Amino acid sequence: MDMISTTMWYLPNIGYSFLALLIVTLIALHYYIETSRAIRLILKLPNPPRVPILGHALITLNMKPEYLFSKAIEFHHQLGTVISAHLGPRAFVFLLDPQDIEIILSSSVHLDKSVEYGLFKPWLGDGLLITSGAKWRKHRKAIAPTFHMSILKTFVPLFYQNSLDLVNRLREKVGQEFDCHDYLSAITVDILTETAMGVSRKRRQNTSYEYAMAVMKLSDIVHRRHYDISLRLDQLFKFSKLAKMQQKLLDTVHSLTENVIKAKWKDIEEQEKRGTQDDEIKSEKSTATESTDNVNYTKLHYVRDDLDDIDESDTGEKKRLAFLEMLMDMKKNSGQMTDEEIWEEVNTIMFEGHDTTAAGSSFALCVLGSIPEIQARVHEELDSIFGDSDRQCTFQDTMEMKYLERVILETLRLFPPVPMIARKLNEDVRIVTGNYVIPKDATVVLGQILVHRLDKHYPNPLVFNPDNFLPEKMQQRHYYAFIPFSAGPRSCVGRKYAMLKLKVLLSTILRNYRITSDVSYKDFILRVDIILKRGDGFPIKIEPRKPMSQTGVTIPAQA
Repeated sequence: MDMISTTMWYLPNIGYSFLALLIVTLIALHYYIETSRAIRLILKLPNPPRVPILGHALITLNMKPEYLFSKAIEFHHQLGTVISAHLGPRAFVFLLDPQDIEIILSSSVHLDKSVEYGLFKPWLGDGLLITSGAKWRKHRKAIAPTFHMSILKTFVPLFYQNSLDLVNRLREKVGQEFDCHDYLSAITVDILTETAMGVSRKRRQNTSYEYAMAVMKLSDIVHRRHYDISLRLDQLFKFSKLAKMQQKLLDTVHSLTENVIKAKWKDIEEQEKRGTQDDEIKSEKSTATESTDNVNYTKLHYVRDDLDDIDESDTGEKKRLAFLEMLMDMKKNSGQMTDEEIWEEVNTIMFEGHDTTAAGSSFALCVLGSIPEIQARVHEELDSIFGDSDRQCTFQDTMEMKYLERVILETLRLFPPVPMIARKLNEDVRIVTGNYVIPKDATVVLGQILVHRLDKHYPNPLVFNPDNFLPEKMQQRHYYAFIPFSAGPRSCVGRKYAMLKLKVLLSTILRNYRITSDVSYKDFILRVDIILKRGDGFPIKIEPRKPMSQTGVTIPAQA
């Protein structure tokens, strides 16, 4: 009886003690967060309503990706181009003004990606996308020259042949509505495998579609972990259904990339046995005309980076190797690249190099399908270049695609494949807007999808207008008002590759088909994922077309 009484006496006391400990812990945590220098500084910036301790973490809890973009627009209209937030002790600042963005992206100090990029590690390892410091500098220096214009020119026939394969595959879809992104995702994987990876068709596995679908699902999982705090911690995530799904998807993705690496090693071994270098890309001395072409090809009022320096300073005497062959050459001949590093970079470039152009080309076709008059101008330009010929596209042809180029750039403005990027600040930064100070260790999020829609830089910003990229219009804008490939020292290493591939791919499709879409580009449901997608898919219809010279229509000259 005495024992029972003693037990009954202890139980409420244990409960009271636990409650007291919890209250003390919460008070201490609240004090720690509220008195943190970083939190105090970012709360001086415009920010939405918050709750104690958690800060703004509940805003996106369980929110679907389709709603993130509308929520971002809402905050932008309410708070302006600088918005702060905190998730517990972590400080975030969202920047939309090009003057402020330039301070971050042009800096050689703030090169580190935010910790959120660490969620890619099971997928990409410590590759170029997320690595930092000496390893990033070494790999950037090695990889950037593999996208030299002299190499890209040799890719054009491969771009064209794969694009023609897609044209033939699409014949079964004539007159039907279908999701073009499924087809473009698969073909961009094939193109990347045959060009940057240098794997011949006979060795290429027929798993491009499975790889592309796995990438889409992996991106969705990683993105959900970015904004859903219930999935953020690895300790909690590993018990979720998504963790098991992620592992299956990683097996699919890594199976393709590992087979690509094996196939390329086999190609190299066979070349050595024959005593030849059949696939080696050699650069001959450029003529003055070719040099000018290289400089002018992507002269788009874009921020200069190391890719421009490499193209313009090249004497043409260096031997140039494509991406994967260069990495293997570094391992074999100098030991400067390990098998693990090759694996990381192949996975990184396979992801970044195909999913972005698949999204960009899908948006372009859907937009053109919803604006017949702009599509007609593209057809007129292509007919003026190719006439009624079915000859293959050449690099020189892409130089003549002025209007298509503007269409591509306008597509990248309204629908940038990478809608936002994030950096970790390594020291305090004072920005132009409001003379605000952003503290060291804060995460700065740059939302280019909203930057590209600022009416200060683009009149009628929600209207699709390729003339936004006429030379005189571009000269009037701030350099950082258009950053679909990021900008500065850590810009996208494959931006020139992407532009050339998009031109060849889209021109080949549009030479053969007329696109129609029942959904206006203004009504696209945007899914702000790792890569921008449409929440309603990419439905289009196609019909065969003939060049206008065969229909009796006069083809006007294009500006």
